[in-house]
Amino acid sequence: MNETNKDNVIAQRMREARRLSGLSQGQVAKMLSMHRPTISEIEAGNRKVSAAELSKFAEIYDVDMAFLLGETPDEMSPTDPKLQLAARELSKLSPESLKSLMRALAAFQHEEKPKSDGDDEEQA
Repeated sequence: MNETNKDNVIAQRMREARRLSGLSQGQVAKMLSMHRPTISEIEAGNRKVSAAELSKFAEIYDVDMAFLLGETPDEMSPTDPKLQLAARELSKLSPESLKSLMRALAAFQHEEKPKSDGDDEEQA
């Protein structure tokens, strides 16, 4: 993988990890004593991240640094404890609730293009 592709993978994974953690760019910026535009620049691939910063992001997002670096597969292993916990929680849902959740996930996956981060950004 060349340097440009690696930078793009890191930026994409940083954005994905933040969104999956349920945090806005503004919230992350505040947690790291950064400005919100800095987080935006990182997620756009316009600013490189130091190893120390990457470690802090991984801790906040509760992911491995290897994931953020693109060194692990995009998909989770069936033995991943987080996936097993999710499966246990899903098994507790009623059939109607599970069906509603699956429709929501399908709608989320089929968005034509990701929403701009402008809607979840807070000014830091």
